[in-house]
This record gives sequence, C-alpha cells and structure tokens, in this order.
Amino acid sequence: MEYFPAPLEKLVEQFARLPGIGGKSAQRLAFYVLGLPLHEAQEFADAIVQAKQGVTLCPVCRNLTAGGLCPICASPKRDEHTICVVADPRDVIAIERAREFTGRYHVLHGVLSPMNHVGPDDLQIKSLVDRVAAGDIQEVIMATNPDTEGETTALYLSRLLKPFGVKVTRLAYGIPVGGHLEFADDATLMRALEGRREL
Repeated sequence: MEYFPAPLEKLVEQFARLPGIGGKSAQRLAFYVLGLPLHEAQEFADAIVQAKQGVTLCPVCRNLTAGGLCPICASPKRDEHTICVVADPRDVIAIERAREFTGRYHVLHGVLSPMNHVGPDDLQIKSLVDRVAAGDIQEVIMATNPDTEGETTALYLSRLLKPFGVKVTRLAYGIPVGGHLEFADDATLMRALEGRREL
C-alpha cells in the first residue's frame, strides 16, 4: 500500500539507495526537497547532473578533477618522486588535512575483494605500475585501510612494485593520539610496538 503519491514514493526510493540512508532518513530528505522552492530544487538537481557530467579522473593520479590534471599533480611544489597510494578520493582529503605529506597520490578506486568480485583489473593498478615503471618514483607509500582487504591490496601492490627497485612503505598504525592503552585491542598494540621509533 502506497502512503505517498507515486512521484514522492520514487523520490524516497532514490534517496534510500544512497549509502547510509535508511527509510526514515530518505523520507525526511524527500520531504525537505519537496518543500524547496522550485528554483532551489532545480539548482539541486542541476548540481547533481553537472557533477556527474563534469567530474573526471586525473590522467596521472586518477583522483577526481574537473578536467585535465588535478591541482595536486599540477602543482610544481609537490614532490614528484613520492606517491601515496589510497583506495578512495576521500582518503586524499583525509591525508591532506594533516598538512604533512608533500608528495603526490594514486587513487585505486577500491581495494581487492574476492568476496565482492573485485580483482586487480577492476582497480587503477595498471596506471600505478606504469607510473613507477617510468623510473622517476623513489618511494610508494601504501595508505590503504588496516583491514583484511586493505592489507591484501597493499601486499599485492608491493610485490608488483618491488622489481622496479622502488622503496615501498606502509603507513604506521598504533595507539591514537589521546587514546588509552587499556582500551586498545591486541592487533593495535602489536602494530604500535612494531611501528615504534626512537625519541
């Protein structure tokens, strides 16, 4: 039984397809959009279409861009000899917030996941190997998540890249700043001990 008119039902269904949006949130969003003046609703719809049509992948790092090189690859201030490999464009933003990394990136657009039928050909791996094979890269930092799929992807890539004589490193993991040892799990403590450094 439908409680809403068909166009509103369809709008609720579309919002419910978004990640992290349940039925009630989808209804709230649909009613919010329905309450917008027509010109604002049109601007909202146009923004979605323009983003879908106008956002492309950087030909070098595969990060999102509005055409041509992304701002990071285009910057002469960035270290072109170091690449930080991330799974998702959002990871670039997270690392950039720290304001410590001055190299360039490579975005895989996912991680290896046999359970989800994601293999090497489904990711931006070939373009990474091509970049390293060109010879100017000195270090590749694996910055995938510290879960099974992220670790598997990092190990797979390191085996692919080692023959090129490039230094392959992994982000250190451990106790978060402000955290307490008593609340850390065994795997986190193990990583913290392995990644310790001299003061």
